[in-house]
Amino acid sequence: MSDRHVVVGAGPVGTHLARLLVARGSEVVLVSRRGVGVPGATAAALDAADTDGLTALTESAVALYNCVNPADYTQWRAVWPPIARSLRTVAERTGAVLAVTGCLYPYGPVPGGVMREGMPDAATDAKGVLRAQMWAELADAHRAGTLRAVEVRASDYIGTGVGANGHVTRVLPAARAGRTAWVIDAADVPHSFTDVLDEARALVAVVDDPSTWGQVWHAPTNPPVTLRRAIGDVLDTAGIPPVPVRVIPRVVTRAGGLVVPMMRELNELSYQRTRHYEIDSTRSQEELGLAPTPWKEVCRRTGL
Repeated sequence: MSDRHVVVGAGPVGTHLARLLVARGSEVVLVSRRGVGVPGATAAALDAADTDGLTALTESAVALYNCVNPADYTQWRAVWPPIARSLRTVAERTGAVLAVTGCLYPYGPVPGGVMREGMPDAATDAKGVLRAQMWAELADAHRAGTLRAVEVRASDYIGTGVGANGHVTRVLPAARAGRTAWVIDAADVPHSFTDVLDEARALVAVVDDPSTWGQVWHAPTNPPVTLRRAIGDVLDTAGIPPVPVRVIPRVVTRAGGLVVPMMRELNELSYQRTRHYEIDSTRSQEELGLAPTPWKEVCRRTGL
């Protein structure tokens, strides 16, 4: 039986996933535009939207993982649809299980702020609607029997390898230098942070368990903390003194959104930062036998 796994996307989730699969002895192909590699895996330089090229790499594979994460929100409407279509077609052609690295955007604002599997995808912003539609199309195809798919959703990332796109990690260079950490929208609202390693572990678990396919699962995630505490905890584990954490005034971000496209995209998601925002991973922890990496260790790995 094949134990070949094709991981598309060499960001922090994709590289952690590739390392986990290599460590257990699986054959791994890591696909990215730049051909980034990890020890023990075959590196392939390929655009994920190249359906025929990706099909050739995925023939005989047991699983195909979508770990793509376009950093520029302003490009999502152009970049995501061809990639999603390509991976869906490859899964249909090859029979490989398509495991998707998902996010919480499809849920939209949730009363009470706690998101659980089975809740409707009710987003109204463009990015949330786009990600919800991507999963809806895969779920429909799964039910129709044309492919096998599963999605693992996570909250904002923390952990090793998360760079300037993370709420915590984007301010670490300044904080390490003893300067003020400037954050967007809020600093004292409870918020869930998922370790990229735990997202990767969950992807491995669902691919290995056919009973999970056709469903959305949540990556194991620690209880929510405020952004101020998260920054402080990461600095503390690195032996760095705390720094002031200040919030960029809302009037500034609103004004910026009028002229800066990326700020406008961030403003659409302000509810994620100004309201209680929590991912409940109880079901995954109980049914998949997973537990989140202890918070102190998450912070230590983030501060490396």
